[in-house]
Amino acid sequence: MFRLWVKLFKDNHLLRDTTICDDTADTRTHKVMNCLEKACYEMDLSKPIWLDNTIKDFQIHDKCRFTGDSFIEEVSFDYMEIQVLEEDY
Repeated sequence: MFRLWVKLFKDNHLLRDTTICDDTADTRTHKVMNCLEKACYEMDLSKPIWLDNTIKDFQIHDKCRFTGDSFIEEVSFDYMEIQVLEEDY
């Protein structure tokens, strides 16, 4: 089971969060992208743009933040944080 926790923050307060599960046999990258896409759809957001430093943070910590600059549309929060909660190996 693969679980991704997606959280929206404004002024260091949690506005909204969701946990998305993926039981497919896809690669880890596909699971992350699929879960992120489902979470963005659920929260009515456009998908964020992965910058080099975002990718690097996620590879090292299994956690990263997307600021408003990572979205094409204007967002009403300061940042979106994603974190891997559970991962099958």
